[in-house]
Order: sequence, then structure tokens, then C-alpha cells
Amino acid sequence: MGQVLLVRHGQASWGADDYDVLSPTGWEQGRRLGRALAARGVAPDAVVRGTMRRHRETLEALSEGAEGLALPTGEVDERWDEFDSADVLRGEAPVPEEAPEDFRAWFEAAIGRWTGGEHAGDYVEPYDVFTARIEQALAAAAARRGTVLVVSSGGPISWCLAMLLGVDLDRRGQVDLAQRLNPLCVNSGVSKVVSGRRGLSAVQFNEHTHLEPEPGLITYR
Repeated sequence: MGQVLLVRHGQASWGADDYDVLSPTGWEQGRRLGRALAARGVAPDAVVRGTMRRHRETLEALSEGAEGLALPTGEVDERWDEFDSADVLRGEAPVPEEAPEDFRAWFEAAIGRWTGGEHAGDYVEPYDVFTARIEQALAAAAARRGTVLVVSSGGPISWCLAMLLGVDLDRRGQVDLAQRLNPLCVNSGVSKVVSGRRGLSAVQFNEHTHLEPEPGLITYR
């Protein structure tokens, strides 16, 4: 039986000029995860990450923390990248300048428009194309032997879990489940997918006990 450990990147730089950079908290989250994996003797047979800087820096932080644990060189697979938020959000206009509540409603409407599928032609990467590449990436990781550690983002990880946990749901139900799971993904949280005779099964979502000694390290962006 093999397993895929899906790691969400550490906290990025929300509100900064370049979001795709780990904050100091993000670096510490990655180091804490590395120490936790080393303490449990979790030695991945392969490491895969998306192309984004926050993916690379999370893996670097994890490696720093995992002293004494030999990690394979991280392989890059662009299929683990997050969706293009700028492209998705352009579909819902105008951008509100009012209270945060208004922005949240606008953001959710933009995501709903993208995931709904009726306006697929308006996007560089329609939602169905996004989910298809995530499914391909997960299948490729699961086909490898042993333990594969993947560093990715909330969107891809949420779809992996929704697809597996919502196996009895229709497509709309899986999409809704993914959108409920995404905001719950903790930075540096670990979800586990195992591969066995029954195929792929999600057995763990969002494990982050490595952060719990310091609640300030538990973040969602």
C-alpha cells in the first residue's frame, strides 16, 4: 500500500505586492512540519511540488526542519499549481470597494461563476480543466511506490479530498464539497491519501498538530 501526503504551502504574503512569497510565519510552519515528520520517522520515497514560489519555499523550510531525515530532491510538476486567481476573479465585476463583507460576497460569487461551468469559455483554465489536471497529478503520484510527499495549494488539495470523500456525490455535490473544504485548509496542514486494492482513499484531512503548541501559527491564507 502506498500513500500520498498532500501538504498545503506555508502562509504566503497576503496583502503584499507579491503574494507568492512565504511570510516569516510560513517559513516557521514549514520547519515545524519538517521536525514533526522527522520525529515520526516519516521518510518520503519521493517529493513533488508545484511550480509556485510558495511551494518551493515551503519545501525548503520543511527540509531545514527535518534534520537527520534525508529527503529526495523535490521534483516539479506544474499540475499541482493553484488556479489562476486573477483570471477567475476577473469574471465577476466590478471589484467592490466597500466593507470586507461585500468583498467576501463578491469573491464567493466569482468562484461560484467559475465552478458553475456555464461560462467556461470566459476563463483561461475552466474549472473542469483545472480539476482534470489535479486528478491526473494525484494519479501519477499515487502510481509511485512508497510514500510520496506533495507540496501544493488549497485548491488542488481540496479537490483531491472532495473527489475521494464525495465518491457517492454527483459532480455538483463534489464541487460544493471542495468549496467548503478549501477555506479550512491550514497552512502546512497534511492530508493523506492511501492507495490499495480498493483504489485511492482519503484517510486524513488537514492534520496540523505540529502547529498546535502555538495557536498563532495556525493560519489559513
